[in-house]
Amino acid sequence: MQATSPIRTGALLAVAVLGLITAAVVTDGASPARAALAYGFGVGWAVLLLVAGRWPVAALLATAAGILCYYVLDLPPVGLAGPAAAVLYVAAERGRVVPAAAVGGSLLVVSVTARLIEGDDISVVIGAELGTEAALMLAVITLGDAVRNRRSLRVALLRQTAAEQEERRREAALQVEAERLRIARELHDTLGHTMSVITLQSAVAREALADAEPGQVETALAAIHSVSGSAMAELRATLGTLRRAGPRAPVPGFAELDALVDGVRRGGLPVDLRVDGPVDALPTVVGSTVYRIVQEALTNVVRHARATRVAVTVRATASALALDVVDDGRGASADGVERGQGLRGMSERVALLGGTVDAGGAEGGGFRVAVRLPLGGVVT
Repeated sequence: MQATSPIRTGALLAVAVLGLITAAVVTDGASPARAALAYGFGVGWAVLLLVAGRWPVAALLATAAGILCYYVLDLPPVGLAGPAAAVLYVAAERGRVVPAAAVGGSLLVVSVTARLIEGDDISVVIGAELGTEAALMLAVITLGDAVRNRRSLRVALLRQTAAEQEERRREAALQVEAERLRIARELHDTLGHTMSVITLQSAVAREALADAEPGQVETALAAIHSVSGSAMAELRATLGTLRRAGPRAPVPGFAELDALVDGVRRGGLPVDLRVDGPVDALPTVVGSTVYRIVQEALTNVVRHARATRVAVTVRATASALALDVVDDGRGASADGVERGQGLRGMSERVALLGGTVDAGGAEGGGFRVAVRLPLGGVVT
């Protein structure tokens, strides 16, 4: 529900004050001159109410002065709180509770003092009318302050809702960005490794054809068929995810590590795979990370290292997993090995799990990728 505007509130209260003046004039049977003067005061109070929303303290003081002048001129009685109540409400509603209370209290003191000086019965003045006037003033000030607090609460809730919606939008954008990076890494790892093996096997097949060795040609073509088929399956699964074609296909994990290494061996590059420790119950995310890191490391070896042998060692304990991929190739001088997207992708994957990556020259030549992954104290 929208808050009532200050001008609209002032207009409604101005009409109420004019109605009060009209009732007082009719009841009093005032002469035309006194009636006209009373109406003039009523219009003045109405105008003050229209501007009280912008200048509440000034309107308070002007209204109080007008009330004093009204009674000094002995115009038809409208009560003390009648003309003052409207402007007291507006002032409190605009956050000027203290000035409103001060002006209301001052009017009560002046009124009681003047009536006692005039000789009115003290029991009537203090016992009845003072209590009624004070209660009315207190009520309108309290009501105005309550309306202001309710409006402030509504504004705060709207701001909080807007902030929560913005936070949800940011989280959604971060999730989209994370998914985009994940897909980019998956495509890079899958296609990069596959194309490297295809390139290597194509060269083997070409040399075998030149040397008239059909057995090697068949082996090379079989390897090309195998890795390209696996790559196409992963690519279809990734594209299916992008098209929302169904649930995401399982990501290759530690169980597929042997097949990955065999594919490289069939290409003619000897790979020694050693696994020690409890790896059967590795967390899925750790297994997939190990698979992708080994895949990227072997891809770099095939592409850049000109190596004759690679050693892949996995050691797992209850608290951590260590992975080492060492080749005997050209070492860190291989073009692109240190600056490529592959090592950046490794670092991103390992960082998500709180691990570390050390990639560089190996002792005695070649290149080494060493990864350490925490397992949170339990291998599950």
